[in-house]
Amino acid sequence: MPAPSLKPARYALEAGLARLAFRLFGILGPDRASGLGGWLGRTIGPRLALHERATARLRRALPELDEPAVAAALHGMWDNLGRTFAEYPHLAALSPGGSADRTEVVGAEQIERLREAGRGGILFSAHFGNWELLSPTAASHGIPLTLVYREANNKAVEALIQKARRRADPGRHLRKGAAGARQLMAALSQGEWLAMLIDQKLNDGLPVPFFGRPAMTAPALARLALRFRCPVVPARVERLGGAHFRITAFPPLELPDSGDVQADTLALMAQVNAVLEGWIRERPDHWFWVHNRWPD
Repeated sequence: MPAPSLKPARYALEAGLARLAFRLFGILGPDRASGLGGWLGRTIGPRLALHERATARLRRALPELDEPAVAAALHGMWDNLGRTFAEYPHLAALSPGGSADRTEVVGAEQIERLREAGRGGILFSAHFGNWELLSPTAASHGIPLTLVYREANNKAVEALIQKARRRADPGRHLRKGAAGARQLMAALSQGEWLAMLIDQKLNDGLPVPFFGRPAMTAPALARLALRFRCPVVPARVERLGGAHFRITAFPPLELPDSGDVQADTLALMAQVNAVLEGWIRERPDHWFWVHNRWPD
């Protein structure tokens, strides 16, 4: 007889630990929670099998880095991931307009001009810095965002994350899937703004250059932007130190218009990947190197 699945027991343990961690981090306050999360990330992360994979990906993407620079980038990556998790109970306080001045915003006038013109658009970013601050920060500037997210496999952990998001963000969060895609299209047609994190691998996506190699990339951003001819605005979240951040909105990308939809889709996604690559080259410690971005 096959052995019973251990997944329910593992998920129950994960959920219990996550609830305990959320409670502890919530009690500690933003600074101490972020500090403890960073220490846990730096302590536990390098001992995981994921660390070796992240090291290989970083070395291949940025071969110009020497070993001390590689070690520093990975040390910073684990620190940032630990802090980001520990900051979930404090997203409302970390966003502009929260209980403390912790997040500065650069380039907000670019979005505000587009909003005043009555246009919707797409903000895109990556799992870079504390990416969870993008949506509540936009909302604090009068631009609530609609975004699609991929649910965590563990439903109980997902519920904790969504509860933290809802406390900080009045925007709409849609589950990934056909229904979410339809709602995104409806939002754009009504002049609303979308937010997309577009740095994850999509097996049935398009091969688009990323650090000199093809990376399977979701084309949804380009297809929506080209269909509605709406602005596509890069938005980066940087960690300035501890639980302090800078969010920068950059000028909109130029939309290709060759008349060949497939070619224009590839061209726009190549622009998007080039923007992300530039950010990561500048701050390799901020990105999610544990993600299997390339097919090999």
